[in-house]
Amino acid sequence: MLDIGGTHVTAALVDPTASRPAPTPVIRRPLRPHAEADAVLDAIAQAALALPGGHDPRWGVAMPGPFDYATGVGRFADVGKFESLNGVDVGAGLRERLAGRCERLCFLNDADAFAVGEHRSGAAAGHDRVVCLTLGTGVGSSFLSGGRPVHSGPLVPPGGHAYRLTVHGRPLEETVSRRGIRANYARLATVTGDQHLPDVRDMAVRARKGDTAAQEAFRYAFDALGQALAPWIDRFEATAVVIGGSMARSWDLIHPALTAGSASAGRPGVPVLPARQPEEAPLLGAAHWARGAPDAS
Repeated sequence: MLDIGGTHVTAALVDPTASRPAPTPVIRRPLRPHAEADAVLDAIAQAALALPGGHDPRWGVAMPGPFDYATGVGRFADVGKFESLNGVDVGAGLRERLAGRCERLCFLNDADAFAVGEHRSGAAAGHDRVVCLTLGTGVGSSFLSGGRPVHSGPLVPPGGHAYRLTVHGRPLEETVSRRGIRANYARLATVTGDQHLPDVRDMAVRARKGDTAAQEAFRYAFDALGQALAPWIDRFEATAVVIGGSMARSWDLIHPALTAGSASAGRPGVPVLPARQPEEAPLLGAAHWARGAPDAS
């Protein structure tokens, strides 16, 4: 299975009946999101080919959007990453590079892969309707019903994407994202110049040491996320919210603000839970998806 991120690709063999990747090496390789298309596809294929042979030739691929998951074609226009793959048949390129080790590829959104993996053997297990978020450079989301992502209809935001929501009159990701949190910290701490601005991980360390600007930057961002998400938790009738992604490592700062924001918007009581398998879940989800998706190519 393959989990493709903005700066890396992870490859692993996964037994869909198990709760973790198979006891073989997990391959993690860097990706250059601004490289030419062939270089990106080569790097992904090299990670896959580094796995031991003799496995099932079906591959599940967790892929960030925008992407046409049914056809395997990139739609990365004007998004600042993988733009060389815009209009490229990624599926065909990978099948060619993987040669005899690939018969079928099944692509799914990376947040959906995370959610499916957590539903099968993580914090979302046992919840028929659950909202899963991945918090990193932006906000990834998946609304699961019966273990399957819901992308349309009146119960979910457009496309099932929380990043399309607005809060305080602005697009959500202007507030809840790496760039949004850093920009707010710069205003609060009167920092000028990006070279003097800490990254979010360093900001979390400062917040725990009593930096009030860092504390407020986290509080404001995740209180806003709770407010924006609360009406959709209610509409979807979710019984839990599961959080993963790199920012979830700052759980002690995120959880109180997110739950307070949700409660202030009228949706108290729904548990907000940290992912149990934040690293493995996308690979597990991709494996389950590849096994059960009839339209895998």
